Amino acid sequence: ARSLSPIMIKNGFGHIVNIGSIAGKEVYANGNVYCATKHAVDALSKAMRIDLLQHNIKVTAIHPGMVETEFSIVRFKGDEERAKNVYKGVKPLSAEDIAETIYWVTSRPEHVNINDIIIMPTAQANPTHTVRK
Repeated sequence: ARSLSPIMIKNGFGHIVNIGSIAGKEVYANGNVYCATKHAVDALSKAMRIDLLQHNIKVTAIHPGMVETEFSIVRFKGDEERAKNVYKGVKPLSAEDIAETIYWVTSRPEHVNINDIIIMPTAQANPTHTVRK
């Protein structure tokens, strides 16, 4: 955003999409640093929206819940079995779900900006309530 926003300002239009997390909307036990950084993404998006408003630049924040990515493998330091268990009994969101959401928000008419989206798998209500089958 820092590199491209000057070009967008010069062109008189643009759209920045920041990817946050449900952790940026609600906190949970043992997630203090992660939740804090994702809350920062939310605040950054809100502030950017204000600062770039006069330049006709849209800013959208997308906050997914459970998405199956390599994040769990990284989080559990390469323990693939433990990472798989995060998604056990749940159909999580996919990278494609998020990509389609990004496409949708960026394809709205010029006068429409989607400020904020929380997108969750059907089986998840929030960071701590998930139905597993």
